[in-house]
Amino acid sequence: MTRYVVEFTTAAAKQVVKFDPPVRRRVLAAIESLAVEPRPQASTKLVGEDVAWRLRVGDYRVIYDLVDELMTVTVVRAAHRREVYSG
Repeated sequence: MTRYVVEFTTAAAKQVVKFDPPVRRRVLAAIESLAVEPRPQASTKLVGEDVAWRLRVGDYRVIYDLVDELMTVTVVRAAHRREVYSG
């Protein structure tokens, strides 16, 4: 089975580290699963973007870029749903 490479931007890594431990574990588990299935049922392609996707993890959202040709998933942003789309 082919696996995608999962990467984080510096900003996304800093955001995930700031989460409370239980939330961080859930979010990281969901991000790890993107290596096997980059388009899970809880994900949605963002409108107006070529490679951007959103993954729901409870009240948190993970925004990631998916490039099939390079088999990479790059986590761009991770935050609570009320904060993820601003800034």
